[in-house]
Amino acid sequence: MKKVTIIGSGNIGLSLAKGLVKSEFANAADITLTRRNLNALAEEASQGFSVSNDNRLAVKGADIVVFAILPQQLKKVLVEVAPVIEKTNQIFVSIVSGVSCADLKAELGADTTVIRAMPNTAIAIAQSMTCIASDNASDDSLKEVEKMFETVGSVVVINEDLMTSATALCACGIAFFLRAIRAASQGGVEIGFHAHDALKMAVQTAKGAADLLLHTNAHPEGEIDKVTSPKGCTIAGLNEMEHNGFSSAFIKGIKLSADKAGGLYHEG
Repeated sequence: MKKVTIIGSGNIGLSLAKGLVKSEFANAADITLTRRNLNALAEEASQGFSVSNDNRLAVKGADIVVFAILPQQLKKVLVEVAPVIEKTNQIFVSIVSGVSCADLKAELGADTTVIRAMPNTAIAIAQSMTCIASDNASDDSLKEVEKMFETVGSVVVINEDLMTSATALCACGIAFFLRAIRAASQGGVEIGFHAHDALKMAVQTAKGAADLLLHTNAHPEGEIDKVTSPKGCTIAGLNEMEHNGFSSAFIKGIKLSADKAGGLYHEG
């Protein structure tokens, strides 16, 4: 069993911790959760997790240290823990947006093993899409971190230069799909359904569309062709959306989020 320290135990950090225990990657007692206010971790402490408000103490003896904090907080924490880390025996995982391996190594040391990971909030139900990358971590270290995040969803290993793009498409992207579902439910209300029914129908329809692609490996347009008939109602609705810039707006939003994500750490 591995010893894991998660620095910054917000929603994503806590979801990861619970996924690691559920999959038996680590025991709760071997996972240390840090937060400035320990009262916020009272429930986790009662579940057997170690809790601490001392980051320096928490990283000692850990096999894997996960930084799950805001970009603006990271540098202070890195400076704080750098003097006590074990450079050759620990894997450092950052789920902080816009922070490169080089940025972390500038504070922790060039000879540390650093891996970046970008999950999304579906980690809370073990359905995250997590991308991981490194500059020069060993295959064994990458596989260890991949195994960690497979406990809470799907994982893709990518090149580090695509991590900011992964943030926009997967982490920010979950909000874009949620907004599309919200819009569909509002449309449902306008055509006659009660709000709670419209939302349920929109959610299940979106889930069905995603599962259809996952299970068939089909291209979206191939599945769209199956429900669009000549002079039909589906193609009329799709074309109206496109005339109003649906796809273009979605693409532009992803591109703008990627631009913003790339600068968060250095703005701090």
